[in-house]
Amino acid sequence: MTPSSDPRLTLARDGIAARSLEGIVAAARYVDTVTRQARVPAAALRRAPSPEAEQLDQLLFGEVFEVLDEADGWAFGQAQRDGYVGYVASGALGAPGAAPTHTVRALRSYGFSAPSIKAAPIGLYSMNTPVAEEGREGRFVKTAGGWMVEEHLAPIGDDAPDYVAVAESFVGTPYQWGGRESLGLDCSGLVQQALYAGGLACPRDSDQQAGLGQPIAVEALQRGDLMFWRGHVALLTSPTDIVHANAYHMAVVIEPLAEAVARTISRGGGEPTGYRRI
Repeated sequence: MTPSSDPRLTLARDGIAARSLEGIVAAARYVDTVTRQARVPAAALRRAPSPEAEQLDQLLFGEVFEVLDEADGWAFGQAQRDGYVGYVASGALGAPGAAPTHTVRALRSYGFSAPSIKAAPIGLYSMNTPVAEEGREGRFVKTAGGWMVEEHLAPIGDDAPDYVAVAESFVGTPYQWGGRESLGLDCSGLVQQALYAGGLACPRDSDQQAGLGQPIAVEALQRGDLMFWRGHVALLTSPTDIVHANAYHMAVVIEPLAEAVARTISRGGGEPTGYRRI
């Protein structure tokens, strides 16, 4: 889908649109966006300006959010990384900092108030959180999120060699609708995080991810392929097994593909709708 046809990716509302959409999306007024950055470990991107509104996505610490409008403690804008549009609490955002030099490679890692494992933790950051190195002391790297151990970081561009192994590392993580943090994520959030770690671009929702790669036959399935149902996605860990975040287990699990297919059919979810190879 193009931004003009998908409201999830179109930075416009109530007659206002981003200036970049002038001539593409009809609006009474076009304005320049203001660049902000997430300043909490994970900030909810919501459907409406309310803490009770549905969470559609999350910004991780350091990720960029282009703000179109701001009122009553809520910023309406677009996540730079995956293009998703929604509302983020203004208090979770701050001025942009230095360009990232590293990303969190561990499933999650603390930032400490000082370069010591005995120092107070000031944040718990998820995999793929971008950080900028500001200094070093021993094994500790100073960032805007605190002092982090270098073993949990990877230089930008030093991608994980196996995105399926990344997804497998999330096994046991609770299911969270709209989540992509290491403390809780949904089916498409898991796929997105795994592909990001592998250096691959990935949209946010499962129907968008169904456009990745090329279609393949079920007989040709192999590790790394994507499998889709209506509103759901899983990664193949082998021709006969999948890893996925799902609401049945309320967690990330690895299970036999045949069992997942049979259960989904029995619960009214239907047959798989497609298979893709990235």
